[in-house]
Amino acid sequence: MLATTYRRPYKVRAAHVPEPVIEHPDDAIVRVTRSCICGSDLHLYHGLVPDTRVGSIFGHEFTGIVEEVGPAVQKLKAGDHVLVPFSIACGACFYCQRGLHSNCDNVNPEASTVGGIFGYSHTAGGYNGGQAQYVRVPFADVGPSVIPSDIHIEDAVLLTDVVPTGYQAAEMGDIQENDTVVIFGAGPIGILAARCAWLMGAGRVIVVDKVDYRLDFVRRYAQCETVDFRSVDDMAIHIKRMTDGRGADVCIDAVGAEADGNLMQRLTGVSLKLQAGAATALHWAINCVRKGGNVSIVGVYGPTFNAVPIGTALNKGLTLRMNQANAKRHLPHLIEHVRAGRLKPREIITHRVPLEEVDEAYHLFSAKQDGCIKTVLIPPGTASIGESKPVVH
Repeated sequence: MLATTYRRPYKVRAAHVPEPVIEHPDDAIVRVTRSCICGSDLHLYHGLVPDTRVGSIFGHEFTGIVEEVGPAVQKLKAGDHVLVPFSIACGACFYCQRGLHSNCDNVNPEASTVGGIFGYSHTAGGYNGGQAQYVRVPFADVGPSVIPSDIHIEDAVLLTDVVPTGYQAAEMGDIQENDTVVIFGAGPIGILAARCAWLMGAGRVIVVDKVDYRLDFVRRYAQCETVDFRSVDDMAIHIKRMTDGRGADVCIDAVGAEADGNLMQRLTGVSLKLQAGAATALHWAINCVRKGGNVSIVGVYGPTFNAVPIGTALNKGLTLRMNQANAKRHLPHLIEHVRAGRLKPREIITHRVPLEEVDEAYHLFSAKQDGCIKTVLIPPGTASIGESKPVVH
């Protein structure tokens, strides 16, 4: 089969590899119909995630048709078209029973720091991902959901990660009616977080980035204000001036480990890898939120040391919440938001690329070229699948 394989930093290619097989009774084999390149995949692509091995198959956002199931699988059958949440969960452990599927204790030898994630290095369990023609899905009765007949395939594939993550970013901010929300990052997650902030009752939404086309896009898609940080000398002072001197009620870090905006953070966190990513956006979030405010973190950082102003957070009385998204828990109400037209996920898709051309797709996304916001990869022979689904927007 064809799959996206990692060769070295800044180098992936579509290569022919063996097809997956049933390894455990609760496995399913899924023929991929759509997959996405996520901003988190760029951390792998740039060589910033520990234990990313040559030959690893990337991809944690995908839909597909069930080809085969193990003897213990009861909820799926061959022919079901499913969306597969990015995190792998057993459904039975302490965390899964509390809806914390991304923190599952039984799917990763490194579970003390991170759960299992498709296509995200051996640090996240070593599972092959969905930027491929076929993928093995463990615990098939737990994660996958059959795509409703009235949900478009491109909405469905974005419900595997980007929509739940953007929604959870807003939810963890505990946004109250008329709150001012500042979101750092106008990538797909920041864009969806901005849209979801309105659903939570925000009175004002401000998105910070430096890329002109991304700022233009989020203004149109989320009807929000924007700040180009290249024109700002001091972010905290700038946001306070925009908010009657107090700061934002809620700040969301939707950037994570590769943030621009501070030379020392880039040097120590990205170039020299002395800390687990450049925590610039997190610094801005802590410094820009008002006293007693909330900081929500969904930008990805490594599990090791980061230099963050925890003393400032303490003395300001902040609430910090963070996690990988628990996509499975959010799916029922997110599907209803899509049906009602309150969320229109597929409108953020700017590029649809054959899987064979995945190397160029990664380059465009990484280099922020050609107005790239979100890329969908189309495996060979699947272009027409799902195109007949009703348009509900």
